[in-house]
Amino acid sequence: MGQQYLLGLDNGGTVTKAALYATNGAEIAVAGMQVKPIMEKVGFVERDMDALWQANASAIRDVLEKSAVNPKDIIGVAVTGHGCGAYFIDAEGKPAANGIISTDTRAKEYVERWNADGTYDALLPLTMQIIWAGQTLPIVAWHKDNRPDVLARADKVLSCKDYIRFCLTGEAYTELTDVSVANGINLNTIDYDDAIFDAFGIADYKRLFAPLKKCTDVCGFVTEKAARETGLLAGTPVAGGLCDVAACCIGTGVTSPDKMCMVAGTWSINEFLSEKPFASKQLFQNALYCMDDYWMILENSMTSASNLEWFVKNLMGQEKNAADEQGISVFQTADAMVAGITPEDCPVIFLPFLFGTNVNADAKACFLGISGLHTKAHMLRAVYEGVVFSHRTHMENLLRFRERPSGIRISGGAARSRVWVQIFADVFQIPIEVSAGKELGTMGAAMCAGIASGAFGDFLQTVDVFSKVEYTCTPNPAAAQLYEDKFRLYTRLSAQLDETWKDWDKILKK
Repeated sequence: MGQQYLLGLDNGGTVTKAALYATNGAEIAVAGMQVKPIMEKVGFVERDMDALWQANASAIRDVLEKSAVNPKDIIGVAVTGHGCGAYFIDAEGKPAANGIISTDTRAKEYVERWNADGTYDALLPLTMQIIWAGQTLPIVAWHKDNRPDVLARADKVLSCKDYIRFCLTGEAYTELTDVSVANGINLNTIDYDDAIFDAFGIADYKRLFAPLKKCTDVCGFVTEKAARETGLLAGTPVAGGLCDVAACCIGTGVTSPDKMCMVAGTWSINEFLSEKPFASKQLFQNALYCMDDYWMILENSMTSASNLEWFVKNLMGQEKNAADEQGISVFQTADAMVAGITPEDCPVIFLPFLFGTNVNADAKACFLGISGLHTKAHMLRAVYEGVVFSHRTHMENLLRFRERPSGIRISGGAARSRVWVQIFADVFQIPIEVSAGKELGTMGAAMCAGIASGAFGDFLQTVDVFSKVEYTCTPNPAAAQLYEDKFRLYTRLSAQLDETWKDWDKILKK
């Protein structure tokens, strides 16, 4: 028997990626496509579902062309994607509306009401997580009052990756790791619960939620139609796949509570594995992991590397042009600028709340402490440090429920910058391990496909084959006190601005 392959797909908020792996763990080829979000109203973040599927099909064709692999040698496919959101399909399997991304906040007022009227308190023992606007059930509740026509023509509501799997197979299922981050199931019974749908006022729409499957279950096979559109072989098995927070965690090789996991990308995702959940108001959420013996304990917010992307896009046009002329990435330029400023010489504090916050729903991003002596490089270093401080805020909360880890496995955009990873190590005073694999989401999905196809027996085997550490940044003890002082200043400034944010929009919108 010749070499066999596994295909993983990863659908983030804007980028779709396909990656092909040999069953010996080698990455063979990667391809990506962008699908621009649709933001026609404040708080609405949508996407064209047909365009999303076409992006996946195109990425698959590209990866097949790049690799020159015969599709008959691909023994399994699986998908990961952003958690939560809502992708409605009708009885014919066609989109019933635009897909809704997890950063959508149209249901914000519903969440505020449920937090105030006791709904959150009643649900916490069942779902073991906060309620937030981008979750699937709050979005369905919003549609009940505002777009009942969508619910009337919808047959199913799926997560992003479950929708792509449906496009591949024609079979609709809801995978457990995904629904477990969306307030969708009772985490005690690992099943749907009428009490949850009643609490959200959407009992009549429980019918929209598809049967539950595990991430390594075979959830159908590539259809003739999907084969024509993608170049895959009809009949190729498709695994359940898993939500991105679980995919990146298993992709980095975390299979026990010893190591913690951090994703520094669009979202600040910070997590550890536990043999038991913690139903606590002090935590963001508990969720199911891809390994049955463990739960994911998570602290998340939209406060991570996307802040740097905004800074580069809006404030580094000249540097980008120069980088393009030199044939390098502007992010390499950013790293060099940050490395040129020592932490002692950067008294500027940045609150990384451009796209969301973990401290106050109304908080805004800002630079504090700038003087005429400071340059763009100082501001840039403040962005790097501010993102790390936000991650540390989350991690300090997680450490209330466990001991300090021996190391942290990191992935996401920030993990591509050794300068940034060193700041993480110095701020946390914990070794930070960077995975050799660059596409951890697609890798985690491919692992699911490998188990579903029978090529591997469990995730311990897949991790042994796929997950390698490229390098480790060890903390500099000499930087510990300086960063401790900076972090405490960051948290104090953030707290002192709470009252200001209450009036900010009220005053400026007059």
